[in-house]
Amino acid sequence: MLGAPYAAELPFDADLEARAYAARRLWRSINGRAPGPAFHQLSKQRRERLSVAIRALDAHSAGGSYRTIAEALFGKKRIPDRAWKTHDLRNRTVRLVQGGLALVRGGYRKLLRPGRRDE
Repeated sequence: MLGAPYAAELPFDADLEARAYAARRLWRSINGRAPGPAFHQLSKQRRERLSVAIRALDAHSAGGSYRTIAEALFGKKRIPDRAWKTHDLRNRTVRLVQGGLALVRGGYRKLLRPGRRDE
């Protein structure tokens, strides 16, 4: 409701800085101002890897085999006819699917806390 007083409760924990920054951005938005830059930025490489992991998970959830997923992600020419079980791209595809699953299971929260490894 516009015009109503609002309050933000910010615990003095390890996330205080990020919470305070988010509260300030919210305040700016509520008051019709530009929120300003994000607290942190993911690197282009990290954003691309996350995108590929979600694509791999989506294909896996739809019933795609690791080989089919790898062909879609990396191109059919890069996938060998033989020795697929030990090929690097198979291992990479499996890791991408596992990374996508980790995001879905709550790992996406770690994206909001850059530089913290304790969770």
